[in-house]
Amino acid sequence: MTPTVWYHVRNLDEGRRFYRELLGFEEVAVDFEARWSTLRRGKMVIGLAEGEPVETGVAHVDVTDLKGEAERLRQAGVEVGIVLELTGEMRLLDVYDPDGNRIQLAQEL
Repeated sequence: MTPTVWYHVRNLDEGRRFYRELLGFEEVAVDFEARWSTLRRGKMVIGLAEGEPVETGVAHVDVTDLKGEAERLRQAGVEVGIVLELTGEMRLLDVYDPDGNRIQLAQEL
């Protein structure tokens, strides 16, 4: 399973925990020696590699209740943008991991 997007994180263990526990990703592979992990949520597959964060692509993750996700993540102390709604079509929300990597949550209406 090849990741669609790779993110660099300063601490692999913290990054893995953030994506699994707060964003609901399932870890499908991890290499503790080489310091990388592959995670999946729905159709989106991401890779995490320990290192200095750099601007890369953006993971697009489908959710069923974007406003609920936004509130839950805010309460957990996650950096969350504002909900953007394309009337009658889609809601979008940018979420940032602890290293500033951007993840876009989306809900089709």
